[in-house]
Amino acid sequence: MFSKILIANRGEIACRVIKTARRMGIRTVAVYSEADANARHVRLADEAVLLGPAAARESYLVADRIVDACKRTGAQAVHPGYGFLSENADFADALAANGIAFIGPPASAIRAMGSKSEAKKLMGKAAVPLTPGYHGDDQTPALLHQEADAIGYPVLIKAAAGGGGKGMRLVEKSEDFPDALASCKREAISSFGDDHVLIEKYITKPRHIEIQVFADTQGDCVYLFERDCSVQRRHQKVLEEAPAPGMTDARRHEMGKAAVAAAKAVGYVGAGTVEFIANQDGSFYFMEMNTRLQVEHPVTEMITGQDLVEWQLRVAAGQPLPLAQEQLQIRGHALEARIYAEDANKGFLPSTGTLVRLSPPAESLNVRVDTGVEEGDEITPFYDPMIAKLIVWDEHRDAALARMRKALADYQVAGVTTNIDFLSRLVACPAFAGADLDTGLIERQKEFLFPAAQAVPRDALLVATVGELLWEQHEAKQAAKTSGDPCSPWHARDGWRMNLSAARMIGFRDGDSLIETQVRYQGDKWQITINSQTTLARGKKLDGDRFAVELDDRRLMASVVAVDEKRSIFLNGSTYSLLRDDPLHLVEAGGAQGGGLTAPMPGKVVALLAQPGQKVEKGAPLLILEAMKMEHTITAPAAGIVKTFCYAAGEQVSDGAALVEFEGVS
Repeated sequence: MFSKILIANRGEIACRVIKTARRMGIRTVAVYSEADANARHVRLADEAVLLGPAAARESYLVADRIVDACKRTGAQAVHPGYGFLSENADFADALAANGIAFIGPPASAIRAMGSKSEAKKLMGKAAVPLTPGYHGDDQTPALLHQEADAIGYPVLIKAAAGGGGKGMRLVEKSEDFPDALASCKREAISSFGDDHVLIEKYITKPRHIEIQVFADTQGDCVYLFERDCSVQRRHQKVLEEAPAPGMTDARRHEMGKAAVAAAKAVGYVGAGTVEFIANQDGSFYFMEMNTRLQVEHPVTEMITGQDLVEWQLRVAAGQPLPLAQEQLQIRGHALEARIYAEDANKGFLPSTGTLVRLSPPAESLNVRVDTGVEEGDEITPFYDPMIAKLIVWDEHRDAALARMRKALADYQVAGVTTNIDFLSRLVACPAFAGADLDTGLIERQKEFLFPAAQAVPRDALLVATVGELLWEQHEAKQAAKTSGDPCSPWHARDGWRMNLSAARMIGFRDGDSLIETQVRYQGDKWQITINSQTTLARGKKLDGDRFAVELDDRRLMASVVAVDEKRSIFLNGSTYSLLRDDPLHLVEAGGAQGGGLTAPMPGKVVALLAQPGQKVEKGAPLLILEAMKMEHTITAPAAGIVKTFCYAAGEQVSDGAALVEFEGVS
């Protein structure tokens, strides 16, 4: 077994690998970019080596620097995690040439499965079921369009070298094909350096089911059952589970057999995932093979009781598979939710900022949190905005769903926008709870998953008000301790007056609405009036930003996190956002006139879709901004005229930068 390994990755997967390596007595070397100098994976590793600037192409994707880091630290093997160089055959070759083990498959297997079109040909020869489509080398746009028309719409355009949901476009009708192809090729060349695409028939209401396979150097190969990854947005997985609901033993065996055949066809070694598109009628077709450990591997670990990273390390060291097929069993049900810094109500737009509050649910035998960040860390625009993976397990699916709902309710994050509320609605959605699954679930359940914005409830406003009052008292006490007269009554914030009881107004903004709460002091209590309804309240500050609050005859536990004027209220498993309204502080409305024409985050302008002086309708696409590995289309906020673009294609923009000068017309 290795005594020291280098982890050529960052974030939660790097931390995940370190955890197993440490348990096995293996020392670890982390690598990091300048942006990750204080990252959690760097803090956890035994050693760390700086690779270069923040941009991945100048750090995590520079194979030579990683090989050099191995030589300098004496690392005997490299675990690539997922993403970055994990499926780069040239990197695997470079390691081998320098006598460094690659904790992954042979370079030949990576190459065989790295091109989706070539992989389809190999799978056809291995008798693995294939979806109808075009996988040829001729990439002439006119020919691709012709092939798509022949296959019949809807079709899916996929980057041949793609993965992770990037470089994919669903095309519903022929006239949309040229623009979709151009967009797909742009994203493919940006993400993978290769704009080769293939086209496949898009199956209506498909399920995405993948099989975890594992092979050793002795020629043995097993499958560790399946995962259902049907719940997706923009072709990226949101929530996974194992085993797949409704899976019969016969179908599981058939899919497992096909997955093993796929692995053996390319001489596979190590952990891999064979992904299938499954019809509602039980038929299934090979989609692709990911020649690495998957993001969602924890659900397989939870139902099998196996540590897949340990399996990877043992196989890479030349040891046989720890278990044979007949020794593997399924126990219970597991679900994984990906906690992202993103705004689900704005098309899942990524969010950046400091994690001023990060309080995950308590871990146990039933609840696991895999994360690469801690409170105080920053979500930057340079990498994927994942905060953590939340995994739950129980004896059956309904119990696991209940655990997931509770775990999400206990998850508290402030400082960035997250998808936690969206995930809470998702696991409560009748279609998901009833296992009516397909890759279009989020789209067809839009009404349930994206309800109209609701006003912040009264209890949250009361808690926010009490929070302001308690913080004032706390700060006054802290100031008193450093004063010359700490017992002076002038330090008190109890509202004492000689005659009438003191009264004041505290204002909050909920979106565009101003809410004023009237507070009248009554000894150790407050009489709080909101919209003519009065509540008698008292509170006690606990540790940090937690409060015990009494509202008339009810007692609540809540947290209020303050960052500048922003207030995040965590109450009864939900999160509410308000702005503290200070009448002495004039806040200038942000954004360009008409709205939506400033950069939502740092990024690069990749295409201008209109001309200066052009008249456009509301919603017309104006430009495409690439940020955090995704393309974001900036659209016209109203009917109007595009006066000028502030940046040319290829230029970098900062967060909040004006992108377009736009004049609305009535």
